[in-house]
Amino acid sequence: MFTRVLVANRGEIAVRVIRALHELGVEAVAVYSTADEDALHVRLADRAVRIGPPPAAESYLNIASVVAAATTTGCEAVHPGYGFLAENAELVRACEENDLVFIGPSAEVMERMGDKAVAKAEMRAAGVPLVPGSEGAATLAGARAAAEELGFPVLLKAAAGGGGRGMRLVASAAELDDAYQRASAEAHAAFGDGTLYVEKAIAPARHVEIQVVCDHHGGVLTCGERECSIQRRHQKLIEETPSPALDPALREEMEAAAERACRHIGYRNAGTIEFLVGPDGSFSFIEMNTRLQVEHPVTEAVTELDLVRLQLRIAAGEPLPLTGRAPRAGHAIEVRINAEDPSRGFAPSPGRIERFRPPLGPGVRVDTFVEDGTVISPFYDSLIAKVVVRDETRQAAIERARRALRELEVRGVPTTREVALEILESEEFRSGEYSTSFLEEAGVRLPALAGAAT
Repeated sequence: MFTRVLVANRGEIAVRVIRALHELGVEAVAVYSTADEDALHVRLADRAVRIGPPPAAESYLNIASVVAAATTTGCEAVHPGYGFLAENAELVRACEENDLVFIGPSAEVMERMGDKAVAKAEMRAAGVPLVPGSEGAATLAGARAAAEELGFPVLLKAAAGGGGRGMRLVASAAELDDAYQRASAEAHAAFGDGTLYVEKAIAPARHVEIQVVCDHHGGVLTCGERECSIQRRHQKLIEETPSPALDPALREEMEAAAERACRHIGYRNAGTIEFLVGPDGSFSFIEMNTRLQVEHPVTEAVTELDLVRLQLRIAAGEPLPLTGRAPRAGHAIEVRINAEDPSRGFAPSPGRIERFRPPLGPGVRVDTFVEDGTVISPFYDSLIAKVVVRDETRQAAIERARRALRELEVRGVPTTREVALEILESEEFRSGEYSTSFLEEAGVRLPALAGAAT
């Protein structure tokens, strides 16, 4: 095992990784921008290095500064968390050039999976079902031809990234040209690459992902699925496991496909393979996230695995303690609490947290970096906490989640707490009969979204 690791991130994920390092007896080195000099992750770390001003491009996204922080403090490895540089192959190569272990997959695999068009070709070769779409990147003319062949509606998607950026749903040929230009410009601004590809829009669809963990000895462990269909702007709000849309046969089919994919591409460390599940139970590959996911705690809750500690052990060369399908029990739900105003279209709401009181009690976990007085910066993601619950059944987990959210107290900035409660109390969520279009369809009936609907 390593003796000292640099955590190349901030916020709740930096806190999460630092705690895992300390539990393994490993020193943690934090990095921070001047906006985060009083942040919790900075205080929890054994050492901390200031790497730049508040803009992420000048601090957390500055590869040279991150690597310099690791080398000058004598670190042996770098954990990227999620977001920022977590899926940046140049960081992986910079780590290798400086005798640092990157806690994640190789640069070559990361690049192949990061190019969505290449990733689809790899999945096709591995025998993983695909969403019908263009063969690789599509020019505007190619997008027109693909859409005509596939039939509307279609999705335009960025080849170089995810998170909903550079994505447009196109309902008709008349909308295509403008949507293509806007999606390409957004993709270029977000990822430095405006390349797009086209997929058939499947509706209604469920967004279901499989957690995988792979070691350097040929071991592959699949940890079940996470249901991620409650989304706004293609970004997740609530996740649960197991998915109410899957039966045991379909679950095994999807996990087997994920295992085939990992073996085919030679994957190492933790990752997630995302699928769309159609109303007929068919599933199709969307993308692979070559990193830890925000929603990893729901998997930990039902498997009793610590995915961050597994990441560290694998990166240190240790074999997985088990392979195949991870045992799991019970039901878990994660609710993301964002500093956003749902009544204004989920507009980010930076500001100072005047009071923060997390829920307590059995079966409740809260991952956060927030304390009384924490400033939510406009420079970074709006996520302030994740409320995770586990219980024996789905219905019991829903009730526990409702109880936990009612106990949660956040004063000072608008948050998504109320809309999350309304979603959990909706008939669609309680029945398990919901899809990725839930918020669009149910928004007018949710009081917390009333302002956005007018």
